[in-house]
Amino acid sequence: MPSRVYVCGINDIDKLKRLMEYDPYLDKSLSEEQLSMLKKDPNANLIFARQDYKIKEGAMLGMDPGKCYLFLSANEEFLAKAEPKLLKSIEGIKRADSETESKVISSIESEISNSEAGIGSIFG
Repeated sequence: MPSRVYVCGINDIDKLKRLMEYDPYLDKSLSEEQLSMLKKDPNANLIFARQDYKIKEGAMLGMDPGKCYLFLSANEEFLAKAEPKLLKSIEGIKRADSETESKVISSIESEISNSEAGIGSIFG
């Protein structure tokens, strides 16, 4: 699956986490009528929580400590529709430049590989 990286100020990390974790279909405060309306809205199915994502502080990646980085892996169709929603929802967020994107993706993939190797050695 394709991956993208977005960057925003560290002060927006909580807002970003809320956006990424929110699934309207699991929201107990919504009425049946509201849920029914959501099913008719094509953007309602742009649920980040159902995608592969990670949020990392810049300091954790050896990068700008004043920034946080969103790694998002999803199919192209989802990414094309979700990017405008993401850019509209978090002020100042933008897609990372290609060099930053490759560094973050490499770091995340290395982290995943190391964790899988650790699990393999436990159960190997």
